[in-house]
Amino acid sequence: MSSTTTYGVTVPDIGRAEVTVTERGQGRPFLLLHGGGGPQTVSGFADLLAEAGPARVITPIHPGFGGTPRPDALDTVRGLAALYVALLDQLGLAGVTVAGNSIGGWIAAEMALLGGERISSVIIIDAVGIDVPGHPVADFFSLTLDQVSQLSYHDPVSLRIDPAAMPAAQREAMAGNRAALAVYSGMSMTDPTLQERLKDVSVPVLVLWGDSDQIADADYGRAYADAIPGAVFQLLTQTGHLPQIETPQQLLAAISAFAGSDAGHIAR
Repeated sequence: MSSTTTYGVTVPDIGRAEVTVTERGQGRPFLLLHGGGGPQTVSGFADLLAEAGPARVITPIHPGFGGTPRPDALDTVRGLAALYVALLDQLGLAGVTVAGNSIGGWIAAEMALLGGERISSVIIIDAVGIDVPGHPVADFFSLTLDQVSQLSYHDPVSLRIDPAAMPAAQREAMAGNRAALAVYSGMSMTDPTLQERLKDVSVPVLVLWGDSDQIADADYGRAYADAIPGAVFQLLTQTGHLPQIETPQQLLAAISAFAGSDAGHIAR
């Protein structure tokens, strides 16, 4: 069972923003953040994580994605991170594991920097956001959907999406998602200040990376982990940029193992 609610959340220096949130399951809270492909890229995995629980899985839609409104002042990844910290405050949650894929991983990294007692740990999954010399993030905005698919999956043939076969409404939603992503990422998918700032992260962090990711390669992922004190890096085999779609059971096992060890760490 899942329920969907739209919350009005007030963020310092940004103002009020509406956030549509779907919740599944009961138990330890997880905030699961989608990437540029939109909320549907994590919905199936959210079901899996909640069923494997006990877990309460909270999946917000980034304002501007999925046809939702985005206030003009909410135009950066750091702003999204502040929005979700405020959402956790509003929901009164504690001991939250924040997990994000792609730009969602970037948001999760920024949330780790904001800290606060409500966040117990962070899981960064094939994220973007840092600038690693020699390992650039693919120029997403210059690529066709088919080219993005080729770079995103270990087995792109079986997961290929044919835009011509999509209903018009779905194509419009994808165009809206792409426009929102361009605003938040500044068209570059990186923040040149992020890597240095990550040295101030103080919560436990797991960095998970697909060995076949060609949007941001495995060495890019290792650089992410190296920038965060005490972060653990784990390579996921035969998977690309979206392990929650391509190898969900492998991702679930990694998250469950980390969440269990992190729970023990907190208890001590």
